[in-house]
Amino acid sequence: MSTGHVPRFRVAMANTDEDLSKAQALRYEVFVQELGGSGALVDHEFGLERDCFDPYFDHMLLYDDAVNKVVGVYRMLRMAQAESAGQFYSENAYDLTLLRATGRNLLELGRSCLHADYRGGTAMMHLWSALASYIDYHNIEIMFGVASFHGTDTKALAMPLSLLYQRHLAPEALRVKALQKNSQNMNLIPENRFDRKIAVRQVPALIKGYLRLGGVVGENASVDYAFNTTDVCLVMDISVMNGRQKRIYGSIS
Repeated sequence: MSTGHVPRFRVAMANTDEDLSKAQALRYEVFVQELGGSGALVDHEFGLERDCFDPYFDHMLLYDDAVNKVVGVYRMLRMAQAESAGQFYSENAYDLTLLRATGRNLLELGRSCLHADYRGGTAMMHLWSALASYIDYHNIEIMFGVASFHGTDTKALAMPLSLLYQRHLAPEALRVKALQKNSQNMNLIPENRFDRKIAVRQVPALIKGYLRLGGVVGENASVDYAFNTTDVCLVMDISVMNGRQKRIYGSIS
Protein backbone atom coordinates (compact mmCIF):
# COMPACT_ATOMS: atom_id res chain seq x y z
CA MET A 1 0.00 0.00 0.00
CA SER A 2 1.36 3.45 -0.94
CA THR A 3 -1.23 5.99 0.20
CA GLY A 4 1.29 8.41 1.77
CA HIS A 5 -0.85 8.76 4.91
CA VAL A 6 -2.23 6.67 7.75
CA PRO A 7 -5.64 5.41 6.58
CA ARG A 8 -8.69 5.40 8.83
CA PHE A 9 -10.83 2.55 7.57
CA ARG A 10 -14.58 2.28 8.00
CA VAL A 11 -17.00 -0.19 6.41
CA ALA A 12 -20.59 0.75 5.66
CA MET A 13 -23.42 -0.59 3.54
CA ALA A 14 -24.69 1.44 0.59
CA ASN A 15 -28.04 2.93 1.58
CA THR A 16 -28.53 5.61 -1.08
CA ASP A 17 -28.10 6.06 -4.82
CA GLU A 18 -25.09 8.25 -4.03
CA ASP A 19 -23.50 5.42 -2.05
CA LEU A 20 -24.06 3.01 -4.93
CA SER A 21 -22.54 5.49 -7.39
CA LYS A 22 -19.40 5.62 -5.24
CA ALA A 23 -19.10 1.84 -5.49
CA GLN A 24 -19.70 1.91 -9.24
CA ALA A 25 -17.11 4.66 -9.69
CA LEU A 26 -14.41 2.59 -8.00
CA ARG A 27 -15.46 -0.45 -10.03
CA TYR A 28 -15.12 1.64 -13.19
CA GLU A 29 -11.62 2.68 -12.21
CA VAL A 30 -10.54 -0.92 -11.52
CA PHE A 31 -12.52 -3.09 -13.94
CA VAL A 32 -12.82 -0.73 -16.91
CA GLN A 33 -9.87 1.66 -16.83
CA GLU A 34 -7.33 -0.67 -15.24
CA LEU A 35 -8.38 -4.09 -16.57
CA GLY A 36 -10.07 -3.14 -19.85
CA GLY A 37 -13.53 -4.49 -19.06
CA SER A 38 -16.80 -3.35 -20.55
CA GLY A 39 -20.52 -4.09 -20.39
CA ALA A 40 -23.89 -3.02 -21.74
CA LEU A 41 -24.62 -0.61 -18.87
CA VAL A 42 -21.11 0.79 -18.30
CA ASP A 43 -21.39 4.58 -18.19
CA HIS A 44 -18.23 6.05 -19.69
CA GLU A 45 -19.50 9.61 -19.49
CA PHE A 46 -19.87 9.53 -15.72
CA GLY A 47 -17.28 6.79 -15.06
CA LEU A 48 -19.59 4.15 -13.58
CA GLU A 49 -19.31 0.36 -13.93
CA ARG A 50 -22.82 -0.95 -13.41
CA ASP A 51 -25.16 -3.72 -14.49
CA CYS A 52 -28.80 -4.74 -14.22
CA PHE A 53 -28.12 -6.79 -11.06
CA ASP A 54 -26.90 -3.85 -8.96
CA PRO A 55 -30.38 -2.96 -7.62
CA TYR A 56 -30.74 -6.44 -6.11
CA PHE A 57 -27.35 -6.73 -4.41
CA ASP A 58 -26.25 -5.42 -1.05
CA HIS A 59 -23.17 -3.25 -1.54
CA MET A 60 -20.43 -3.00 1.07
CA LEU A 61 -18.16 0.04 0.95
CA LEU A 62 -14.73 0.46 2.54
CA TYR A 63 -14.00 4.10 3.29
CA ASP A 64 -10.70 5.71 4.13
CA ASP A 65 -11.98 8.54 6.29
CA ALA A 66 -8.53 10.14 6.29
CA VAL A 67 -9.11 11.13 2.66
CA ASN A 68 -12.92 10.85 2.63
CA LYS A 69 -13.25 8.38 -0.23
CA VAL A 70 -14.36 4.83 -1.01
CA VAL A 71 -11.31 2.61 -1.51
CA GLY A 72 -12.86 -0.86 -1.58
CA VAL A 73 -16.16 -2.51 -2.46
CA TYR A 74 -17.97 -5.84 -2.31
CA ARG A 75 -21.44 -6.80 -3.43
CA MET A 76 -23.51 -9.63 -1.96
CA LEU A 77 -26.64 -11.38 -3.21
CA ARG A 78 -28.69 -13.53 -0.83
CA MET A 79 -31.14 -16.19 -1.97
CA ALA A 80 -34.24 -14.03 -1.54
CA GLN A 81 -32.58 -11.26 -3.54
CA ALA A 82 -31.64 -13.74 -6.28
CA GLU A 83 -35.26 -14.84 -6.46
CA SER A 84 -36.29 -11.22 -6.98
CA ALA A 85 -33.63 -10.81 -9.67
CA GLY A 86 -34.68 -14.06 -11.34
CA GLN A 87 -31.29 -15.73 -10.88
CA PHE A 88 -27.88 -15.40 -9.28
CA TYR A 89 -25.48 -13.24 -11.28
CA SER A 90 -23.08 -16.19 -11.74
CA GLU A 91 -25.77 -18.21 -13.50
CA ASN A 92 -24.92 -16.29 -16.67
CA ALA A 93 -21.69 -18.29 -16.74
CA TYR A 94 -22.09 -21.28 -14.37
CA ASP A 95 -24.62 -24.02 -13.72
CA LEU A 96 -25.42 -23.65 -10.02
CA THR A 97 -27.77 -26.64 -9.82
CA LEU A 98 -25.53 -28.45 -7.33
CA LEU A 99 -25.40 -25.49 -4.96
CA ARG A 100 -29.14 -24.97 -5.13
CA ALA A 101 -29.70 -28.70 -4.53
CA THR A 102 -27.93 -28.54 -1.15
CA GLY A 103 -30.97 -26.77 0.29
CA ARG A 104 -28.59 -24.59 2.27
CA ASN A 105 -28.56 -20.82 2.62
CA LEU A 106 -26.45 -19.40 -0.21
CA LEU A 107 -24.67 -16.08 -0.63
CA GLU A 108 -23.11 -14.88 -3.86
CA LEU A 109 -20.12 -12.53 -3.69
CA GLY A 110 -18.95 -10.34 -6.53
CA ARG A 111 -17.32 -7.17 -7.83
CA SER A 112 -14.71 -7.21 -5.08
CA CYS A 113 -12.01 -4.65 -5.68
CA LEU A 114 -9.63 -2.24 -3.97
CA HIS A 115 -8.19 1.03 -5.16
CA ALA A 116 -4.63 0.38 -6.40
CA ASP A 117 -3.08 2.38 -3.54
CA TYR A 118 -4.62 0.08 -0.92
CA ARG A 119 -3.60 -3.34 -2.19
CA GLY A 120 -1.17 -5.44 -0.21
CA GLY A 121 -2.13 -3.99 3.17
CA THR A 122 -4.94 -4.53 5.64
CA ALA A 123 -7.72 -2.97 3.57
CA MET A 124 -9.10 -6.26 2.29
CA MET A 125 -9.05 -7.69 5.81
CA HIS A 126 -11.39 -4.92 6.91
CA LEU A 127 -13.81 -5.86 4.16
CA TRP A 128 -13.54 -9.55 5.04
CA SER A 129 -14.15 -8.86 8.72
CA ALA A 130 -17.32 -6.95 7.86
CA LEU A 131 -18.31 -9.73 5.48
CA ALA A 132 -17.90 -12.28 8.29
CA SER A 133 -20.37 -10.30 10.40
CA TYR A 134 -22.78 -10.13 7.45
CA ILE A 135 -22.55 -13.91 7.00
CA ASP A 136 -23.26 -14.52 10.68
CA TYR A 137 -26.18 -12.09 10.72
CA HIS A 138 -27.87 -13.71 7.70
CA ASN A 139 -27.03 -17.30 8.72
CA ILE A 140 -25.19 -17.98 5.48
CA GLU A 141 -24.08 -21.60 5.02
CA ILE A 142 -22.38 -21.55 1.64
CA MET A 143 -20.89 -18.58 -0.14
CA PHE A 144 -19.66 -18.55 -3.69
CA GLY A 145 -18.68 -16.23 -6.48
CA VAL A 146 -16.63 -15.70 -9.58
CA ALA A 147 -13.01 -14.61 -9.16
CA SER A 148 -10.91 -13.55 -12.09
CA PHE A 149 -7.55 -13.79 -13.76
CA HIS A 150 -6.75 -10.84 -16.02
CA GLY A 151 -6.83 -11.78 -19.70
CA THR A 152 -8.59 -14.39 -21.82
CA ASP A 153 -5.60 -16.44 -23.03
CA THR A 154 -5.94 -19.68 -21.04
CA LYS A 155 -2.62 -20.96 -22.42
CA ALA A 156 -0.86 -18.09 -20.66
CA LEU A 157 -2.73 -19.02 -17.47
CA ALA A 158 -2.15 -22.77 -17.81
CA MET A 159 0.03 -23.13 -14.70
CA PRO A 160 -2.18 -21.37 -12.13
CA LEU A 161 -5.37 -22.87 -13.58
CA SER A 162 -3.85 -26.35 -13.42
CA LEU A 163 -2.69 -25.75 -9.86
CA LEU A 164 -6.20 -24.74 -8.78
CA TYR A 165 -7.73 -27.80 -10.41
CA GLN A 166 -5.19 -30.25 -9.02
CA ARG A 167 -4.93 -28.87 -5.47
CA HIS A 168 -8.20 -27.05 -4.76
CA LEU A 169 -10.98 -28.77 -6.71
CA ALA A 170 -14.38 -28.73 -4.99
CA PRO A 171 -15.91 -32.00 -3.76
CA GLU A 172 -18.34 -33.46 -6.26
CA ALA A 173 -21.41 -32.26 -4.36
CA LEU A 174 -20.28 -28.63 -4.77
CA ARG A 175 -18.37 -28.87 -8.05
CA VAL A 176 -20.21 -26.38 -10.21
CA LYS A 177 -19.52 -26.31 -13.95
CA ALA A 178 -19.17 -23.44 -16.39
CA LEU A 179 -21.79 -23.22 -19.10
CA GLN A 180 -20.59 -24.76 -22.34
CA LYS A 181 -20.47 -21.55 -24.39
CA ASN A 182 -17.38 -20.15 -22.64
CA SER A 183 -16.17 -23.20 -20.72
CA GLN A 184 -12.44 -23.87 -20.57
CA ASN A 185 -10.60 -26.88 -19.17
CA MET A 186 -8.46 -25.97 -16.16
CA ASN A 187 -6.39 -29.13 -15.93
CA LEU A 188 -3.99 -28.12 -18.68
CA ILE A 189 -0.57 -29.27 -17.47
CA PRO A 190 0.38 -32.34 -15.39
CA GLU A 191 1.54 -31.34 -11.92
CA ASN A 192 5.03 -32.75 -12.45
CA ARG A 193 5.54 -30.55 -15.52
CA PHE A 194 5.29 -27.05 -14.11
CA ASP A 195 6.92 -25.02 -11.34
CA ARG A 196 4.44 -24.87 -8.46
CA LYS A 197 6.08 -21.78 -6.93
CA ILE A 198 5.70 -19.85 -10.17
CA ALA A 199 2.11 -21.04 -10.49
CA VAL A 200 1.29 -19.86 -6.95
CA ARG A 201 2.72 -16.41 -7.72
CA GLN A 202 0.43 -16.15 -10.73
CA VAL A 203 -2.72 -16.76 -8.68
CA PRO A 204 -4.40 -13.40 -7.87
CA ALA A 205 -4.29 -12.32 -4.24
CA LEU A 206 -8.07 -12.44 -3.84
CA ILE A 207 -8.20 -16.07 -4.96
CA LYS A 208 -5.33 -16.95 -2.63
CA GLY A 209 -7.25 -15.36 0.22
CA TYR A 210 -10.32 -17.49 -0.46
CA LEU A 211 -8.18 -20.62 -0.68
CA ARG A 212 -6.59 -19.87 2.70
CA LEU A 213 -10.10 -19.64 4.11
CA GLY A 214 -11.00 -23.08 2.79
CA GLY A 215 -12.33 -22.11 -0.63
CA VAL A 216 -12.46 -24.61 -3.49
CA VAL A 217 -12.95 -24.19 -7.23
CA GLY A 218 -15.46 -25.48 -9.73
CA GLU A 219 -14.87 -27.96 -12.53
CA ASN A 220 -13.75 -25.52 -15.21
CA ALA A 221 -13.08 -21.89 -16.02
CA SER A 222 -15.27 -19.45 -17.92
CA VAL A 223 -13.83 -16.85 -20.31
CA ASP A 224 -15.47 -13.43 -20.06
CA TYR A 225 -14.50 -11.49 -23.16
CA ALA A 226 -16.50 -8.39 -22.15
CA PHE A 227 -14.52 -8.06 -18.93
CA ASN A 228 -11.24 -9.36 -20.42
CA THR A 229 -10.96 -12.03 -17.73
CA THR A 230 -10.76 -15.77 -17.21
CA ASP A 231 -13.01 -16.64 -14.31
CA VAL A 232 -13.15 -19.47 -11.80
CA CYS A 233 -16.08 -20.19 -9.51
CA LEU A 234 -15.00 -20.30 -5.87
CA VAL A 235 -17.16 -22.04 -3.28
CA MET A 236 -16.82 -21.95 0.49
CA ASP A 237 -18.75 -24.19 2.85
CA ILE A 238 -18.87 -22.14 6.05
CA SER A 239 -19.26 -25.28 8.19
CA VAL A 240 -15.84 -26.61 7.22
CA MET A 241 -13.90 -23.48 8.07
CA ASN A 242 -11.59 -24.42 10.91
CA GLY A 243 -10.87 -22.24 13.92
CA ARG A 244 -7.69 -20.76 12.49
CA GLN A 245 -9.47 -19.73 9.30
CA LYS A 246 -12.31 -18.14 11.25
CA ARG A 247 -9.77 -16.14 13.23
CA ILE A 248 -8.22 -14.91 10.00
CA TYR A 249 -11.65 -13.89 8.70
CA GLY A 250 -12.49 -11.92 11.82
CA SER A 251 -9.06 -10.68 12.79
CA ILE A 252 -9.68 -6.99 12.09
CA SER A 253 -12.10 -5.24 14.42
